[in-house]
Amino acid sequence: MLDVAVKPPPDVAPKPPLMRLLPTLFTLLLALCAWPCHAADEFLPGIKRIVFLGDSITHGGGYVEDFELYLLTRYPARRFEIIDLGLSSETVSGLSEEGHAGGKFPRPDLHERLDRALPKTKPDLVFACYGMNDGIYLPLDEERFAKFRDGIHWLHDKVTAAGAQIIHLTPPTFHSLAARPTPGPDGKPPASMLGGYNQVLDQYAAWLLDQRAQGWRVIDIHGPMNAFIEGQRKSNPDFVFAKDGVHPNAEGHALIADQIISALAPNDAAWWQKLRAELAANPKGAELRKLIHEDVHVLGDAWLTDVGHKRPGVNPGLPLPEAEARAAEVETKIHALVAELHPG
Repeated sequence: MLDVAVKPPPDVAPKPPLMRLLPTLFTLLLALCAWPCHAADEFLPGIKRIVFLGDSITHGGGYVEDFELYLLTRYPARRFEIIDLGLSSETVSGLSEEGHAGGKFPRPDLHERLDRALPKTKPDLVFACYGMNDGIYLPLDEERFAKFRDGIHWLHDKVTAAGAQIIHLTPPTFHSLAARPTPGPDGKPPASMLGGYNQVLDQYAAWLLDQRAQGWRVIDIHGPMNAFIEGQRKSNPDFVFAKDGVHPNAEGHALIADQIISALAPNDAAWWQKLRAELAANPKGAELRKLIHEDVHVLGDAWLTDVGHKRPGVNPGLPLPEAEARAAEVETKIHALVAELHPG
């Protein structure tokens, strides 16, 4: 068969070059819109400075760093400010067990510092993650539970009275190999493969989730962590996020960040997972994470000291003006690297 070009009829002019390109341009436009297409200011509108409050899990900063990584790559022009004010051992209930830390000091109480923290940091949004320490690692007790509920109500009211928004996180899962419950009298495992103190946190998390009916913004990390651990233990009975039962590893912190991102921007969840995988495979992804870790902790340590607290053994960090200058240098490097790794 001959390859013969078919000419258009004499009365039909050939399409101009631009017209011939329109289908290709349209396809390209659709491809570009594979990036989530809602406007940047529709995500957490009016929010610039975000403060994280919590205990040692928040102070460790893993999930805070992951969330900052998401903000930097998804909304590079927004220039969010992240302040990690998590404090190890802290409670919102004001409770402390006898002989805590070998009798060296009682658990710090958020009540002691919040009235300084809010006017100093002036947040637009607060994430609060409490509960792990508030049950004092003892069986469920109504008096202790009431102290937790009262503390959360107090925190919620204080933040909103200061003109900021607040998002509560349910407590992470308490789990260790020793925490696994034994089979019941019938020889069957209990409904949950996690037992012990985690059953207290189950109740604390359920109560927090109930507050959604009052219009509160509550993100569940406890339930998803429970489910993930139980799923893993079906094939690997020794699976843990936290060797000590409390402090999650990087994988556990990533799961916490995933739940926050999925709750705030459901359409970004798949994009975030893909981006994180791409960064993990790129040597410069590790460089970016190192810079973000420095940024979060340089500012967090300085702000903790500037606000003040009663917990011994916390890194005092740099004086706040020096920390802010250092953070500005680090953030310049971060934005340049983000532009290189994820242009557009």
